Parts: sequence; C-alpha cells; structure tokens
Amino acid sequence: LYTAPDSCEGRCGEPFSEEDECHCHTECERDHNCCEDHERHCGPDGFSSSRDSITDQELLELSEQLYGVDHNKARPSDVAINPQHRAGPDETGDKQDRSPQPLYKYVNEELFSKPTYASFIKLLDNYQRATGREEEVTAEELREQDRFLEEVMKTELMKKLFAFLQEKNRYGSEQEFVQDLKEMWFGLYSRGDGERDSSGFEHVFSGEVKKGKVSGFHNWIRFYLLEKQGVVNYFSHNFDGPWDTYPDVLGLQFSWDGFYKEVGSAFIGCSPEFEFGLYSLCFLARPGRACHLSLGGHRLSVQTYPWTKSTYGSGRRFIATAYVLSP
Repeated sequence: LYTAPDSCEGRCGEPFSEEDECHCHTECERDHNCCEDHERHCGPDGFSSSRDSITDQELLELSEQLYGVDHNKARPSDVAINPQHRAGPDETGDKQDRSPQPLYKYVNEELFSKPTYASFIKLLDNYQRATGREEEVTAEELREQDRFLEEVMKTELMKKLFAFLQEKNRYGSEQEFVQDLKEMWFGLYSRGDGERDSSGFEHVFSGEVKKGKVSGFHNWIRFYLLEKQGVVNYFSHNFDGPWDTYPDVLGLQFSWDGFYKEVGSAFIGCSPEFEFGLYSLCFLARPGRACHLSLGGHRLSVQTYPWTKSTYGSGRRFIATAYVLSP
C-alpha cells in the first residue's frame, strides 16, 4: 500500500538518491531513469522549477531552526521517564514485558493546558481504533480539527515552516496551507474494504489496531495518557536518542489493551506543533523516502508514506504514516 513517489512534482534538480524509484536530478535523462512526468515538471516550461526544490542542506538547516523555536516543548523538569530494559534485535518481537515499571515516572500536566496541547488532546478520542469501521465525524469534531490548526498556526514554529514553504512556491497563502494540512492529515480514506476508516492523524498520533497488531501510534502524549489509565503497558525500548534534553527519541515495545507494537518510535517531550510540523515538512519534501534532519546538532531521519489508493484536490495524496526512524 505504500510506495515511493513516482512523480517529479516539487523534486526537480534534487540530488540523486538510490532510495528513489524514479529520478528528477539534472542527469536523469542521460541516465534514462527519470520519472515519467520529468519533462512536464522539470522541462524549460515545466510546472516545478528547480529553484523550488528543497535541498538536503535546507532540510538540515530548517529542522534545526524549528527545533530552536519549539517554545512549548517540555523542560527537563517537566518529564521524567524510566526506560528500564533495552531490548536487543532478537527481543523486540517476542512480546515479553521486561520492564516492571511504567515508562513515565512523572509528567507536569500543566503542559497540557497550553493551547496547542489542549486542542491536540481533544482530538485523540475522536477515533475508533479498529480499521474496517467507518469513522463518523461530527460537527464538534470538525470544530476541534479547526481549533487545533488555528492554535498551531499561532506558533513561531509553524509560521516559520509556512514562510519556508511559501518561499518555495508550495503555497500562495496561509489559508491555502492550512486547508491542505487539514486535507492531508484529517481527510478520511479506507485501509479496509471501502469504509472511510482512517486518516493520517488517527494513524500517526492516536493509533490504530489492524490484524491484531498496533498500527501507527507514535505520540508521547497519547502514550502517557493511556499508560496513566492502565491500558498501555510498556515492555522495553530498543533505541534511546543522544539528546540530553527534549525532544528526545525512543524506540519502544508496548501493548495496548493486549495488542502489541514491536517498535513504536516517538519523539518524547516535544510540543504537538513540533511533531506535526516536522512530519508535514518531510511529507511535502520527501514523501515515501527518508527525510534527513538535524536536531540540536544530532542527525536523525523521518520516514513518511503517502496513501496511494485515493487522492484529494487535484491529485494530492493523504498521509498514510509518518514516524521518526530509530536505528
């Protein structure tokens, strides 16, 4: 269901990468490996001029800037975690609980009264986690989506992201950007047999259960709230990032009401707008591929995939998943 993008839209002149299934770099015609629409987008009269492509260096620089303006992130005194057992490669899949204590020792819940956190948390109970069951979206839930987007767009972080994307001719106005965020993240599509049972936001931040396994579920706030209720059981971690402040990155094993997640990577202690903004950037700049970033001087990568079975607008893709890669 997930494939690398087969289009040069927004990719003209980007560096060659073996990860790509087709190419848009300047020598692709000579190498006979261009995407089919290379001429349409990247030719002299193309839709996607090379000056609008997003370079690897720009991603490194912008991600550091976004990291620096995450003013709503947790301070070191706001969160205390207890990672306990570090699982080896042969242990992540065996469903053994090797950590008797919860992952979170303490979270300062005053964080959750900040507008972006409060509006984010309101969204988490809007979904049925089982795929194959149609999502019913009420007028109140639509208002909650709008409120969340309204609150994140007030932050310096999202304003900086929008300014960058506008400069790259991806969006002409903030209104256009917000409307596209709403579609790509909250637009419904079918992971099952035709029922509109899923969205990017539900999958990534709230989590789903598919074929008896946890699918998605990459958010630290969601994890903390469900662990506090006793419905999430932390088992172990297979990766703990090099950061000595927040946001940090963990790769973790856990069960949710008995359904298992073998590796659930997550940023720990970041604001909702940081995660939402970083994943949106990577989805727009490197859909279907590893998006290489830098946070606090440390390299990391985010993987996104577009949903390929349905589109919105003029052929735009919904987000299928987005997560930070843990080595």
